[in-house]
Amino acid sequence: MLFRKMMKAGASVFALGAALVCAPHMASAHFQLVYVTDANLEKPGNVPVQLIFWHPFELGPVMAMGEPQEFYAVHRGKKIDLKPSLKAFSFRAGESEAQAWEGVLPVKRPGDYVLVAVPEPYLEGSEDIYIQQIAKSYVNLRQLPTDWSEPQGLVTEIVPLNRPTNIIAGSTFTGRVLSEGKPVPGVEVEVEYMAAEPVPGEKKAAEPKAAPMPGGAVVAITNANGEFTFGVPKAGYWGFAALGSGPKKTHDGKELSQDAVIWVRADEIPQP
Repeated sequence: MLFRKMMKAGASVFALGAALVCAPHMASAHFQLVYVTDANLEKPGNVPVQLIFWHPFELGPVMAMGEPQEFYAVHRGKKIDLKPSLKAFSFRAGESEAQAWEGVLPVKRPGDYVLVAVPEPYLEGSEDIYIQQIAKSYVNLRQLPTDWSEPQGLVTEIVPLNRPTNIIAGSTFTGRVLSEGKPVPGVEVEVEYMAAEPVPGEKKAAEPKAAPMPGGAVVAITNANGEFTFGVPKAGYWGFAALGSGPKKTHDGKELSQDAVIWVRADEIPQP
C-alpha cells in the first residue's frame, strides 16, 4: 500500500494524459465488491447482490465487513433502498474467510440500475489507517440505457464515460474521478481484475481465471480533468479504485483513505 502512504504528502505532479504504471511494492489491493453474476438481464426478477471486501485478483485475504452505512440502487433517477434486504454471511476465498453481506435488487422496469454501497471504514492494522471504499456497479435490463452516465452525488465517485455493462474486451474504459462533484486530477487509480468470482449460490470463490501481475498492482493517474483510460485486455469484471479521492481524511483519530470504486463488465464479441 505504498501509494496510500504517499498520499499524505499530496500529489504535486500529475500526468496531463492518463498514464499506466506498475507499483512493484504494492503486493495486493483491497477492493470493495458489489457483485452480481450477470450485469445484462433479459427478464425482470430479484437479483442477488454480494458485498465483499476482498483481493479478487490474487485470491487474497477476505476482510471482515461491518454493516454498511448505505446500500441502494438508482433507477431512472429514483433511489431504491436495499439495506433492509441485507444479511451477513461468511465468505471463503482460499484459506481466508470473513464476514460479508448479501442483499437483493428487485429489477422490474427496463433500464440501468446503479448499485451503490457505502461501507463502514475498515481499520487496516498493517498501516494503522482506515479505508472506506464507496463502490458502484451496474445492472441493465433489456439494453435500455437510462442512468449509467449520471453522477450519483456521492462524496467521491468514478463516473463512467463508457457504458459499464457493455464494454468490448480489447477496447478501452474511461472514467472521471469526482470529489464532492468536482474532478480530481493527479489521483492514483488502482486497477483490479476479478480473477476469482464468487460461485453462484455458494459462499465461496471460484478458482481464479488469471494470475496476478508480476510487477504488482497496475495504476492509472488521472489527468487535469480527473479522467483516466485503461485498455481492457480480457473479458470479465474490472474494478477501479481512486485512492484517497474523497474529502474526508481522518476517522477516529487516524488517517482515512476514502476511495471511489467502480466495477464494469467486459465481454468478448459474440461469434455468429
